[in-house]
Amino acid sequence: MGPCERTSGRRWRCIAALAVLLVQLSQAQTNPLQASCSADSIQYGIVYPHYDDTTGKNPTAAFISAPVQSFLHTVQPKPFPKDLIQEVYQDVQKITSDQAVIRKVLQYEIGFLVCAAIGILYIVLMPIVGFFLACCRCCGNCGGSMYQEQTAAIQCRRRTLYWSVFVTTAIILAGNICMYRSNQALKQSVENGFQDVNLTLGNVETFVAALPKQANGVLDESRKVIGAVTENIDAVGPQLGSAIQARIRETVDPTLESVGQVDRETKNIDQQVKDLNSMLTMLEDNMLDHQTGVDAVKNDLNAILSKPECDRCSNINVDLTLPDSKNKPSMSQFQSALDKIIEINLTSIITEADNHVNGIPETVTAETHNVAEMTKTELELISDLSGQIDLSFLSSLDDMLNQASRELDKATPLVEKAEQIRWKVSIAVCCVVLLVVVCNILGLFLGPVGLQHSEDPTKRSRTADCGGTFLMMSAGISFLFSWLFMIIVLILFILGGNVYTVLCQPWSEGQLLEFVDSLDLVSQLGLTTASGDKIQFNISGVYSDCQRNQSLWWTLRLDRVVDLETVLNISKYTSGIEEEFGKLDFSLSDFTLMTPTNKQELNKISAESVDFSAVRQQTSNINALNLNSTANQLEQLADDQANGQIKTEILAQADQIRQIQSNIEMTIFPLLERLKSAMTGLETTINGLNGSVADLLRNVDATQTFLNTQTSPIVKTESQEFLKCQIGYIVAYLNWARLAITEQVGQCGPVANAVDSVETVLCSNLTQSLNAFWFSLGWCTVFFIPSIILTIKLAKYYRRMKYSDVHE
Repeated sequence: MGPCERTSGRRWRCIAALAVLLVQLSQAQTNPLQASCSADSIQYGIVYPHYDDTTGKNPTAAFISAPVQSFLHTVQPKPFPKDLIQEVYQDVQKITSDQAVIRKVLQYEIGFLVCAAIGILYIVLMPIVGFFLACCRCCGNCGGSMYQEQTAAIQCRRRTLYWSVFVTTAIILAGNICMYRSNQALKQSVENGFQDVNLTLGNVETFVAALPKQANGVLDESRKVIGAVTENIDAVGPQLGSAIQARIRETVDPTLESVGQVDRETKNIDQQVKDLNSMLTMLEDNMLDHQTGVDAVKNDLNAILSKPECDRCSNINVDLTLPDSKNKPSMSQFQSALDKIIEINLTSIITEADNHVNGIPETVTAETHNVAEMTKTELELISDLSGQIDLSFLSSLDDMLNQASRELDKATPLVEKAEQIRWKVSIAVCCVVLLVVVCNILGLFLGPVGLQHSEDPTKRSRTADCGGTFLMMSAGISFLFSWLFMIIVLILFILGGNVYTVLCQPWSEGQLLEFVDSLDLVSQLGLTTASGDKIQFNISGVYSDCQRNQSLWWTLRLDRVVDLETVLNISKYTSGIEEEFGKLDFSLSDFTLMTPTNKQELNKISAESVDFSAVRQQTSNINALNLNSTANQLEQLADDQANGQIKTEILAQADQIRQIQSNIEMTIFPLLERLKSAMTGLETTINGLNGSVADLLRNVDATQTFLNTQTSPIVKTESQEFLKCQIGYIVAYLNWARLAITEQVGQCGPVANAVDSVETVLCSNLTQSLNAFWFSLGWCTVFFIPSIILTIKLAKYYRRMKYSDVHE
């Protein structure tokens, strides 16, 4: 290799080493090993309370709601009088003292007043008319005379009256059935109403009681993040140290692998050199043995050829010299350099480097002890989060609900007793109406059954007369009770009709809640926090939000009371931790991967080479040895001898020479092939060692530069990654806490359900049942009038007359 080639080789080695160093530096700066951070693996959650289901709407109560509501809309077509109610609400005494207010009330209630006037007229006139009718009939007038004129149209009139009474009775019977159904629906609504109201209050109480539990549950979840971060801080050595260790091993391990490779190659070369020397010694010994045999043959042959009897023996030249086998390659310098490398013990370098890298976690643990303790102290700020969210305003809500529950419990027995009385009275009323219907039915049945068309009115059967009597009883009962029924209808109409028009209808249309908002009842509730701040909210807005099951945070606008962004400000809880980790400044102990002396010895062995040319020439000469040509020459000489003894002796020497050649081919030639292979293998291994040593020295220089310049940046980078992971736990919790408090805690669907349940109990069940009852009773009472008139007229066609009238 010439000087120029050596210079070019060094240049390319320098360029390659620089490239390796730049790659390692770029990996250290731009591709940090990201430690596995399981901040998102922690599962947070809150407990949702269980709410009882209410009965819901009573389908029986709404069976005639359409005609009832249509009638009420006709009676009261005016819109909800929010201005009038608000004026009365501000001063209740105006309703009795202020003429303008009284006038407005009367104008609003004009429809009910007209109906009430009709009802009062009915109440007054029905007993008066009944009294005078009775007196008139007693005097033989008003159909009271027991005489019936027989005319040609009598049958037609009787049939007309009969079917008119039949239709009227059917209508009254239908109304009576509706009375029974509405009465039972009202009874069921009252019974279920208390249960539903209790369940509703219970659900609201559960909701209010669950609010602090849910809020505290959100705050208690901070224990998970504190525990996780504390556990990581306690294990900062294994975690941070392992990350730093992994980053350093990315560069150190390939270099240590190169050291191991060179160590294995040097040991392999040492063994190959020993094997080569052993084969050369064996070759020399074997050649010496064969040379002894050749010398003996040569001496014997010279003695034979020198005899006078040997013809033409003086002219023959026999070559029986074996090639020299004492040449050996000069490996003293190479062996010395190889021995130096083995004495260095490259395995100890690998062990020492491994021990240094493996000790990084312990070093990190010792260096970060104080920082870890200060960080755990900073974590206590998160556990104090509960004291920064004020939930004291919930106590006033809870007190209100408890008071309402107590009042409901007190009123329940009284209402149940009153309901029993009401139900019995209603049943009695239904029975009276049914009695009228039964009398009509019996009259309609018995009258035609006992009547003979051609029979004299004075001779009508008892059956027909009984039918007429039942019809008169129906008229008498109707006169007797109809005005009382109208009183009931009037009272329930005024009550139930106004409840529907003033309360239920605006409630279902959303006007009632808007009106309540205008009364500013929220401020009168006095809901305040511990700091004295009032809780301001809009009732209709709350109801709308609660129907969508939104949280109380936005429903009650608690963001105006609690500055959640300040409470859950991430920097508030992480700044201290970041500050403590910012103080973290430590470096790993300096470590020399390979001493300059060791590098010098490696450079020496890479500069040494072994010359095998003399040995190869020697083996080539031995390979070219052919004693058989000498034996052939002796055999020709033997053929020319006349003396048989000489001939025999020459042939014997020729055979010995051939035997020696055969022995050489059997022993020496295979050994020569092994020797050639060993030299070739050793030469290849030495050349490979030179390349491995060059790579090793480049890697060692690059790795040493990396350790000297990049260890501190790696420590900083991985420390920041570890800090980022721990802050990630805190950020994940605070984000979840913000979401839970604003979206999940206090989902007020139960509040909207409670309002809907009260509306269902009061309006859909109780009011509809009550209105259905008075509507059905009024229906029957109104049709008592045509029933009275028709039954009195029809009765005369079935009763037995005292005076006869002969039809001409």
